[in-house]
Amino acid sequence: MAELPELTNDEVARFSRHLILDEVGVQGQRKLKAGSVLCIGTGGLGAPLLMYLAAAGVGRIGIVDFDVVDTSNLQRQIIHGTASVGMPKVQSARARILDINPHVQVDVYEEPLTVDNALRLFAGYDVIVDGTDNFPTRYLVNDACVILGKPNVYGSIFKFEGQATVFNYQGGPNYRDLYPEPPPPGLVPSCAEGGVLGILPGIIGTIQATETVKILLGIGTTLSGRLLLYDALNMKFRELKLRRDPNAKPITELIDYEWFCGLKVPVSDVVEEPVKEPFDRLSVSEVKAKLDAGWKPYVLDVRKPHEAQIVKLAFADRLQPHETVLDIVADLPKDRDILIHCKMGGRSAAAAEALAKAGFTRLFNMDGGITSWAKEIDTSLPTY
Repeated sequence: MAELPELTNDEVARFSRHLILDEVGVQGQRKLKAGSVLCIGTGGLGAPLLMYLAAAGVGRIGIVDFDVVDTSNLQRQIIHGTASVGMPKVQSARARILDINPHVQVDVYEEPLTVDNALRLFAGYDVIVDGTDNFPTRYLVNDACVILGKPNVYGSIFKFEGQATVFNYQGGPNYRDLYPEPPPPGLVPSCAEGGVLGILPGIIGTIQATETVKILLGIGTTLSGRLLLYDALNMKFRELKLRRDPNAKPITELIDYEWFCGLKVPVSDVVEEPVKEPFDRLSVSEVKAKLDAGWKPYVLDVRKPHEAQIVKLAFADRLQPHETVLDIVADLPKDRDILIHCKMGGRSAAAAEALAKAGFTRLFNMDGGITSWAKEIDTSLPTY
């Protein structure tokens, strides 16, 4: 085993409250300084997690993210600030980490996590922390951790609820023992569509940081084998037991996770003439051009009522959430074009699909939704 690094006088002063803990002490702090953690994502979960790992004295922190800071991130991604808007998240996070603790070695990987780079990136770190928000990446993180024998500190959030656990640690269960199969595409809305209480990722991310530090120190009882569920609205915690599936297929290689999660068709299954969607897609610029040329469609907004209170198109005819769009089929014109929009285009496409099955033929989906309209056509409108 490699010799642990010594603490400088500045580090002794900085981490003095750790040093007087019997469970940590000088030896434990040296373990943290020798430890390395790779965080996938610098969003809601990664923000508090990274700051607390830096403050705790973890010696080497890696960050994987290819996004840039947006104003809408600041409600929950507290590692970033107003001055960082437009900056790559990894660079913004790196600056904040070094401001907290200049002794940290920060490795930034401004690239998406893929099948091609996951094993290479994970290999050099002691612990992997999953701060992602989509199923393909979660399965990729899990499988790479299993193949390399790395602990995977997991967290997820949605609206007012969060969950956390530790996967693949000391023979414990992995993500596939909890979710053997991904949900159907579109069944679980993203935080961009469903929303999230800004404080929630702070709680779950801090729990992830706690578990990471415990693993590096080798102290306490981790969440391995236990799924911690948190309900912020009612301020309740509860636990579910997790066990390894003895009949699970061994994980020996990385796969195409977009295909596994149903987000694309494998190349071998692509037909020369794909099935045409029962509606037309228009970009916001195409919609604007058609409207300027005299097009007069019936405009259906399929967002939630509280979203329309934030921003709405002045020429929309009706608001009806996409899940209940079939409740109003008797009120919709079949002899007129219907233009459907939502926030970004996903829910409106689902609504168009449902209306097509109900017999409507003159359907148009506005790709990019009101978000693209606000960014490209009418910049006076707010985005959310």
